[in-house]
Order: sequence, then C-alpha cells, then structure tokens
Amino acid sequence: MADKSRSVTRRKEKKERESAEAMKEVKNEGEKSKREKDRGEKDKGEVSSEAEASNGQNGEPQVEPMDLPPFEIIAGDRIDPFVFKFQFKNVEYSSGRNKTFLCYLVDRGNTPDGLLRGYLEDEHTGPHVEEAFFTQCLPHYDPAVKYTVTWYVSSSPCSACAAKIAEVLKVRKNIKMTVFAARLFEWEESEIQDGLKMLQAAGCKLRVMKPLDFSYTWDTFVEHEDQPLNLWEDCKDNYEYYHEKLSDILQ
Repeated sequence: MADKSRSVTRRKEKKERESAEAMKEVKNEGEKSKREKDRGEKDKGEVSSEAEASNGQNGEPQVEPMDLPPFEIIAGDRIDPFVFKFQFKNVEYSSGRNKTFLCYLVDRGNTPDGLLRGYLEDEHTGPHVEEAFFTQCLPHYDPAVKYTVTWYVSSSPCSACAAKIAEVLKVRKNIKMTVFAARLFEWEESEIQDGLKMLQAAGCKLRVMKPLDFSYTWDTFVEHEDQPLNLWEDCKDNYEYYHEKLSDILQ
C-alpha cells in the first residue's frame, strides 16, 4: 500500500510539474506573439500615417481593408523550432497544446514527382489536419499509383478522424500508411480506443514516436538552422509510457 501511495504521489507531482511547464511555455509563446503583434502595429501605424498624408486633409483611406477568411489549416515546408519543441513534447499531461501538427512524407514510387514532404497545422476551427491531408496533399489521387504515406503527428487522431482515415484506407487499397504519434490523444476514452483499433483493422500501422523519431522529425521538418535537437527530460520515459498504453489498446 505504501508503494502504491508513493506512486500516486509521484504521478500527481509529475502532472503538476508538467502543467506548470506548459503554462510557462504558453506564456513565452504568447509574449513572442505579442512582440510580433506590437511590431506589426508599429509598421501599420507608420503606413497609416503615410496614407493619411497622401489622402489629403480628410485622411479617408482610398482602399477598403480586405476581409480575411477564418483561420483553418496552415500548410508549410518547415516548422518553427520553438513551436515544434512545444507542440511535439511527449508529456503525459498536454495542457495548452490545442493544435495538431501533422508532418508527412508521401512516396509515390516511380512517378515524376515521386516524393512529397511538408506539414499541416490546425486549430480545430474547421477540418482537422488528418482530414485536410487527403484533400490538400493528395487532391489528385491516382488508383494506379502505389502510395506509401508516413505521418509524424503531435497527437494521435480523435475518434472522428480515425473513422475517416479508416474509411479512406478501406476504399483506397493502394495506400499504405504508418502514423507515428508523439502523444496519445485522450487514450482513456473508449471511443478513442475504438478509433485506434479501427485504424489498425484498416491496415494503418500505429506507432509512438521514439527519441530517434523526434530527432528525425526535427532534421526533416523543422527550420532548425543546423542546430541539433536537445531532447527534453523524461522523453524516453514518456515514450515507454505511451508505447505501453498503445500496446494495451491494440492487443
């Protein structure tokens, strides 16, 4: 009983420590965004002053501001290193990590543009990145081509996304997919577990990212400027924790 009590206490302390670290990282990211916003407001003010001078004494703008569409999916080539370290950190309690990042490799065999590489990012305001991948990265699907798709995601798919991926794989038999996840999303929920089992049954290989996978993703998908990735404390322990949970779910 004493050992169990100590184990519960250690897990509680770990949760509190990781939550505090996450809040600190969110604060740092927020301060960085604020600095960028302040610089943008300064530039905007300078432009506005110049525009007022050119428009005469009434200062009325000659061009109406453009209405931008709501933010949904961002597609890119390489991720900011700070963002990667925060979003892909394989902590057990992922407070503040409300986005999903999906890094992808697509091998289309002996075709002129055989290899695709990039990443997608969402804020869950529209389609999730898992769904967006098939519409944005494979819009011209060819049933005669053999696709080998590899994902490195910051967290495993939700139940709805798992069902959609499984549906695609059942119809498109020429797609072979492997998904490496830094964390397991709400793995205790029965519907999430059912979704992961559904993916496996559809032929998708599910893996938890090892320390070497984080280093590979850093080298391949991050704008690191030749700086190596210094893995965080407990990276290996957290991998083993998630690996055990995934094995229990899929057995």
